[in-house]
Amino acid sequence: MNKKDLVNFVAEATDNTKKASAMMVDAVIEGIKSGIINDGKVGLVGFGTFKAVPRKARTARNPQTGEPVEVPARMVPAWKPSKLLKAKVAETEYTGD
Repeated sequence: MNKKDLVNFVAEATDNTKKASAMMVDAVIEGIKSGIINDGKVGLVGFGTFKAVPRKARTARNPQTGEPVEVPARMVPAWKPSKLLKAKVAETEYTGD
């Protein structure tokens, strides 16, 4: 499912127009971004938790030249699914795709 599919789903589920549903989806995404940036965490019961987590500094390699490159420490977004969502996904049939 991509954003267009999600907008269509929201439009059908809420009996709204696609334009209104797109605004709702965008608002939720912006709210999650804002929560991660400003509060460091957004928890949605039954779905999961979005949060900012620290990543240590490291040495990587430039794939074209093979030269070592220093990558500084930084915060990165992460998501941890809820136990309920994990259980629901585990119940679905594996198709190998």
